[in-house]
Amino acid sequence: MDKGILRNVAINFFGLVLPTFVSLVTVPSYIHLLGVERYGVIALVWTLIGYFSVLDLGMSMAAQNHISKARASNDADECADVFWSAFWVNLGTGVIGGLLIYFGTFLYTAYFTHVSPELLHEVYMALPWLAVAIPIANVSWVFAGAINGAERFGIYNTNQTIGTFLFQLLPLAAGWLIAPNLQNVIAGAVVARLAAAILLGRSALRVLDIHGMRPPRVGTSKALFTFGGWMLVASVTGMVADSLDRVLLGTSLGARFVTYYTVPQNLVTRLNIVPNALVRTLFPRLSAVRRERADELARQSLEFLNAAFTPVALVATIALEPFLRLWVGNAIADEAAPVGRILVIGVWLVGQASVTRILIQSQNNPAAAARVGLVELPVFAVLLWFGIRHFGLTGAALAVVARALFDYVALLWLTRIQMRPIVLDMLPHLVFLAASLYLASLVPTPAMAAVAGVLMASANVGWSVSTTPALRELARSLLLRLNPRRSA
Repeated sequence: MDKGILRNVAINFFGLVLPTFVSLVTVPSYIHLLGVERYGVIALVWTLIGYFSVLDLGMSMAAQNHISKARASNDADECADVFWSAFWVNLGTGVIGGLLIYFGTFLYTAYFTHVSPELLHEVYMALPWLAVAIPIANVSWVFAGAINGAERFGIYNTNQTIGTFLFQLLPLAAGWLIAPNLQNVIAGAVVARLAAAILLGRSALRVLDIHGMRPPRVGTSKALFTFGGWMLVASVTGMVADSLDRVLLGTSLGARFVTYYTVPQNLVTRLNIVPNALVRTLFPRLSAVRRERADELARQSLEFLNAAFTPVALVATIALEPFLRLWVGNAIADEAAPVGRILVIGVWLVGQASVTRILIQSQNNPAAAARVGLVELPVFAVLLWFGIRHFGLTGAALAVVARALFDYVALLWLTRIQMRPIVLDMLPHLVFLAASLYLASLVPTPAMAAVAGVLMASANVGWSVSTTPALRELARSLLLRLNPRRSA
């Protein structure tokens, strides 16, 4: 694989890890400062704001795709038209979203949450800040898409990390220095978002070498809507499908079983950082190159993902139960560990499917990928219902794996690339994962789990290097870098 792509994957990986780490570290401080009830209200409010991400309308991904193509053809004028058209569209939808959330949050907190009158007053005082947060977020996504479209991931991740630090620390400072109430904390968060958006916007203008503001172009905006609309459909169906398992578990079995399911699910989905770093890197590159080169890059990326992600998934599968026992206790671990181990395979398959999905989307056929989600959603709902009804938590996890496998097969078929070598490369890694499910049920102690995880991961790495010439060459070059004497 191209060394530039590998470097960008590493940059994106650390860019995803650092904000996650900062967020986890600051949560106890927020709870200590605000108390459990206020922190819960803030969590609900930010969850509500998260739903308004649909107002992006796929513009950020559409802008990234079009900017990648324009830069590949050295069309600076087209880059500027795409940037400003996406900016004005997202600013407009963001203002509409701000008005909606102003009134929506009022109704949501007044009628659908159980909080004290004092906290309700604090939320109402913070509503103007919440309304401003939506257009800020909307234009920020365009800035991010523009920078990623230019494949300047170092600049993007630097800005993202700075923005995360500001978003986590400014609200804390406002709470400590002024007063620990919701309006001050939310105001601090919005000011942090604004500062981060300004930094991101300046970086985008410099990366694209844009001077001066332009009005939106009708033709460009129409092309962005056409591409972005299907990206939005794929995003919405994915959001619904990703939450459907918990909803059906709650209605069928009760809240206790949702806890048994959600605890391991939240852990194993963090493994997505590895494929997400690869996908974020690949999308602009696949958008910029011809189809033959895009197919080649996708095949190489799937080989790389198998080699890099499978050892991580193997260790996670075997180490999950001992970790859960230490983290949440034996009672939850007994129920959650078997489910979590199955979900690891689902996460691994989702990573595989993500590469094929962006190959289809980047080559100007996002409708095909979106239709897969539309067809899949009702079938997945029926499969979930059946699995939960007859097999409980295990049935839900198996339905999730079946959905991920369907995604992988359907999207791989839609790419129209040669499937045989890709499937033959994937299947041995899937066998390793299936073996780890059985092995994980046999190790009685954390020490034995650690040994088993290392052995399985080492065996898998050995298999990857021995069967894939490109990986052998990559391993050889890494060894030479670590030991320059061997190259002499």
